[in-house]
Amino acid sequence: MASNTPSPPRVGDTTIPDALTATTFLATTDGGIARASFEDREWGVSHELVTKDVRCLAVDPTTPAILYAGTQGDGVYQSVDGGETWEFLGLDGVVVKSLAVSPHDSAVIYAGAKPAAIYVSRDGGLTWTKPPGFSKIPGRRLWFSPAEPPFVTAYVQAIALSPTDPTLVLAGIEFGAVVRSTDGGETWTGHRPGAIRDCHSLAFHATDGTRVYEGGAGLRGRAGATSTDGGETWIAPTNGLDRSYGWAVTADPEDPTTWYLSASTGPFAAHGEENARAYIYRWQENGPWERLAGGLPQPSFAMPYALCTLPGEPGLVVAGMSDGSVWYSATSGDAWERLPFSLGSIHRSLVLAR
Repeated sequence: MASNTPSPPRVGDTTIPDALTATTFLATTDGGIARASFEDREWGVSHELVTKDVRCLAVDPTTPAILYAGTQGDGVYQSVDGGETWEFLGLDGVVVKSLAVSPHDSAVIYAGAKPAAIYVSRDGGLTWTKPPGFSKIPGRRLWFSPAEPPFVTAYVQAIALSPTDPTLVLAGIEFGAVVRSTDGGETWTGHRPGAIRDCHSLAFHATDGTRVYEGGAGLRGRAGATSTDGGETWIAPTNGLDRSYGWAVTADPEDPTTWYLSASTGPFAAHGEENARAYIYRWQENGPWERLAGGLPQPSFAMPYALCTLPGEPGLVVAGMSDGSVWYSATSGDAWERLPFSLGSIHRSLVLAR
């Protein structure tokens, strides 16, 4: 299934940062997982799990060569070699839309499912439980799916785990709520004030457990939201933002006041095949939002489905596009270059393994 496409380790006149040539890029595609890595001064792209409908990916923060893939009805798969090979792990028959591995204990894994539920493993995926508290969330009967049938059945699109509190978990529903657990997923609050109900992504800051970021679809330009109290309350700044359909978020690994958001005009543009009408935005300190250019297509015909940063690499941000291209900036988004490989397509998820 693997095919190698040699490419030089340069883009234009810019040398690719060592942090990226030491990184393996993995993305969900229209058929399995695409994997790109740099070896012997060449980029190689391979395709794995091609018979599975993979919907989400997660990396073990403590051992980045260990990865997890969630599928549309075939449960969870695991790789222990950076995505080269995969084996079935568990949750057979479950539609898994989101995954997260605890930064405190790599044996603790959370899976978000459709119909909306949270599964938890505390032994590295060997066994799973389904805490009943998630089914008792206030307002749950109003959740629904705007994206796939049956539209009355919502799902957990995003999970975020605190880097400082091993019991703090956030979950985002598409469409329904952003909810919070302070006991490792056993019990949950209702929708958190100020968060965007149509949640597409959630991310804690890499080291600051008070800072959380959300991408979602809101009214009046509310495409991104942030929390400074660990997800208890949220604000959705709109100054400078001219798009209301937010998707991906990430933050600088050292500066929690610098964060990034991808946004389009709406779902039909974002997920269509003609013109996503999308931009990547940056928020610094007290704002406003800044539309990033510096080499990026303006606007982007391909949707920036993924935004990623790497621990210990301030100023470095990576964007994965729906057309399979991967872009990076080493200047906090001021200037961008395209990496010399294509993943074919990126359907919603891109992760970086090292």
